[in-house]
Amino acid sequence: MSTKIKMNISCPMPKFDFDVITMGHGSGGLLTHKFLQSGVFDILKNDLLDQQHDGAIFELTGKTAFSTDSYVISPIFFPGGNIGDLAINGTVNDIAMCGAEAKYMSLGFIIEEGFTMKEFWEVLVSIKNAADKANVKIVTGDTKVVEKGKGDKIFINTSGIGMVHPKANIHHNNIEEGDVIIVSGNIANHGIAIMSIREGLDFETAIESDTVNLNHTVLRLINTFGNDIKFLRDPTRGGVASVLNEIAELTQLSFYLEQSLIPLNDAVEGACEMLGLDPLYVANEGLFLAVVKKEIAQSFLTSLKADENGTHAAIIGEVTHTNPGKVIMKSRVGGKRIVTYLTGEQLPRIC
Repeated sequence: MSTKIKMNISCPMPKFDFDVITMGHGSGGLLTHKFLQSGVFDILKNDLLDQQHDGAIFELTGKTAFSTDSYVISPIFFPGGNIGDLAINGTVNDIAMCGAEAKYMSLGFIIEEGFTMKEFWEVLVSIKNAADKANVKIVTGDTKVVEKGKGDKIFINTSGIGMVHPKANIHHNNIEEGDVIIVSGNIANHGIAIMSIREGLDFETAIESDTVNLNHTVLRLINTFGNDIKFLRDPTRGGVASVLNEIAELTQLSFYLEQSLIPLNDAVEGACEMLGLDPLYVANEGLFLAVVKKEIAQSFLTSLKADENGTHAAIIGEVTHTNPGKVIMKSRVGGKRIVTYLTGEQLPRIC
């Protein structure tokens, strides 16, 4: 299933000599050359990629952040995006969570034989648009083709490298009792958008993935609040609960949440109830958790809510020492429970 995406008018689909990708397009020979030259190099054009070398040579100075990720989502087209922009935004955001701005990225495709050029072009345009919005250059890459039945249309690997903001000091060791936990938006949108497509569910309000790049938002906050921002993390697979459990285990502090404060779209909440899912464990792709110094929490929240990526941001809890290594949540009715790691597989192939 393919959803309509906004195509750049500067990126019309070129005339290809083939309608589907074959094994020959991964051979490294003439068909590979035609495949890359007939669209990939043109749409992703920049001074480093134009060299068409095995790698890219560039200079970086100062503290550097590096991250890599692979994307195997099913379906590859979903409400709010597709595997292409998801791959760019995911790695850009991982770099941003280090307090850095992604500058250069690699892009690797593993394509199943028979994947149509029309679908590939839609993915490629989304990659181009997401990279432009994030102000990151794709400077090297790789393409492989696997036999029919040995893949699922397309898998993407991306790696990113960037410069750490001079005011950033993001590390779990900075977290202290009394710090405040903030989430930048409504949770669980991405995972439920994927599930709605898989299960054929219709809701009165459209549920879309929250996939978006967060680097501009995060860097602006770091520029304002500096090392009073103790920790950042995007709660993708495993959701908010798994991230907070990781930090609690590392710091041996307790993370206390209030369920009534956690922002959640009404349609997403209803879908979670219908599907028997806890939104705390559902994947997100366009929001982050921040642990900040108590004294700046309200100012941080106000600044974040003024940003297009933080309109639903909220303070959801605080750091304590009462239950070392545990995440505790106060329910809407007043009871308390331990929020554990995600156990088993809640949502397959979610990113």
